[in-house]
Amino acid sequence: MTKKVEFKAGDFVVYPTHGVGKIIGTETQQIAGTELDLLVITFEQDRMTLRIPVGKANNSGLRRLSTRKQMDAAITKLKGRARVRRTMWSRRAQEYEAKINSGDPVSIAEVVRDLRRNTGQADQSYSERQMYQAALDRLAREFAAIEKIDEDAATDRLEKIMAAA
Repeated sequence: MTKKVEFKAGDFVVYPTHGVGKIIGTETQQIAGTELDLLVITFEQDRMTLRIPVGKANNSGLRRLSTRKQMDAAITKLKGRARVRRTMWSRRAQEYEAKINSGDPVSIAEVVRDLRRNTGQADQSYSERQMYQAALDRLAREFAAIEKIDEDAATDRLEKIMAAA
């Protein structure tokens, strides 16, 4: 017995590997001789449209935006001390990538916090800066949607929060 999907057109949602998107509706498509109802989600920042079978939406990791309480937990994580790890960058990069793609704002905040501490130091590699920016962008998009502000304002607020910590 499948339960009715609780997503509707106009909702902002988070898809783990792509971040914040907006549901623009549902459509029915004929795929391999079977009619499928699909949720249609646009990701403005990536100029991408994703279609997920309605029945698979919950199993795909698609979720509603975080609550303010969940985002507050992520912001608290941002203010914490960076965990300096002495493992090889390739191993840390894999872990950071997994945290970013988890779609969990607290995990993404950990990546931002851990990589930010090196910002401005000459020893931060190009890939570290790229990963920091990817994590910050992902966190800022969800923060912006929750706070109903634009992405640049969200990024500025997050950077001020980190600078004050």
